[in-house]
Parts: sequence; C-alpha cells; structure tokens
Amino acid sequence: MPHFGNRSRGHLDSCHSDIQKVFNEVIKHIDCSVTEGYRDALAQNRYYDEGKSKVKHPHGRHNKIPSLAADVTPYPVDYADLERQTLFAGFVLGVAKMMGIDMIWGNDWDGDFQTKDTQLKDYPHFELVHKIGKEE
Repeated sequence: MPHFGNRSRGHLDSCHSDIQKVFNEVIKHIDCSVTEGYRDALAQNRYYDEGKSKVKHPHGRHNKIPSLAADVTPYPVDYADLERQTLFAGFVLGVAKMMGIDMIWGNDWDGDFQTKDTQLKDYPHFELVHKIGKEE
C-alpha cells in the first residue's frame, strides 16, 4: 500500500486537519507526493515574482498556519503529464466531497467544473473552501 515519505508527511503536517484527512485517504488508493503545505514569505513572494502565484505574502492560502492549501501530485512526479494530473485531481475532489470537505483545484479556481476559463493553471494545488469567518 502506498504511504507518504518523511518529506511529504512534513508538508502535510503543516496543513489544516481537513486537508490532512483528505490526503490520508487518497494515499490509501493512489501513491502521491505532498510537495508543499505551509509557505513562508520568501517562497510566496518568489512564486509571485515568477508568475506562479497571483498574490504576495501573507495573502496566499499556503501562508496560513495551518496551511489552507497543499500542492500534491501523483507519484512518480511528472508535472508535464497533465492528463494524469487532471485524473488525480478528480479523484482527490471526489474523495473530499464524499468526506463532506469542500475543496477547489488549481485548474478550476471557481469550482464550476470548467477548466477552459482558468488563466492560472496550478495542477498540483488544492485548497479548502471556507466561508468568511470559518477559517481555522
């Protein structure tokens, strides 16, 4: 059975408990790597400068403690295999939905099940959807 390595476990441990619940279930079925959870100011602002994020620190979902976002990809890691990334995202979102946890994916930011309207494509990105005042 797949399991998280130490690096993935460390990244996942920096995330909100609902993200941990989802990916602890996902790993039982699909081998994957958690490449990022909490992100500090230096990393967040670097991603902004590189055009990989639309927000500077501290406005990113990765910038909260615990992190409200995680970057997770199927293992072995192949960011160029977008079909595999998409298939994985569908599985993750389905698991989250069955657990009653609302998440969005970085290739469908508005959660409308359409990807052609997405400008920033961040295939490994998953984040919690919280109503205002409900963030933990």
